[in-house]
Amino acid sequence: MRADESGFEITQQHGGWVVRLWWPEGPVTGGPQRMTVEPADDAEPGDVVRGISTTVLRRLDIAAAMQLARKAPEAQRTLQDFTQRLDASGEAAGRLLAEEGVSERYLATLALTYSAMAAGGAPAPVPWLARLIQRRPETVKDHLKKARRDGYLGTVAGKAGGEVTDKAKSVLDSMAGAEG
Repeated sequence: MRADESGFEITQQHGGWVVRLWWPEGPVTGGPQRMTVEPADDAEPGDVVRGISTTVLRRLDIAAAMQLARKAPEAQRTLQDFTQRLDASGEAAGRLLAEEGVSERYLATLALTYSAMAAGGAPAPVPWLARLIQRRPETVKDHLKKARRDGYLGTVAGKAGGEVTDKAKSVLDSMAGAEG
């Protein structure tokens, strides 16, 4: 599922064909308002030459697509909320960096934000963080290395991101206690 021109589309592949079903934003009250059928990137040329068959059209699972579409507005809101929370966390890290330099509070906040971005599937968390803290990506990478060296960010074998350590959680808890 992906957002597309004030709506969202759900994609299904059937044989050598990709079918895109599109709904406008808002509550889903019926089937898609637009459908496109195009050859898949890996389609056999012989299948494409023969054109779209009725078999391909009968295999469309419009009911399943509608179930996904009904959940799309809620999923979109959830994604926007998650993104806003990450932006706020990254901006807070930027403020800490400006006020305190590369402090333990900054490193703990940076580790938390980076870990959440990676766990959330962000395709490029370092450039995103760099934009939020208003530093170059190379600088953010150096700060993340320091966070790992200093024990605020652990590693997850074979994956980007990392675990927020107990040391970082302790710093973050003390920050939350000071605010409340």
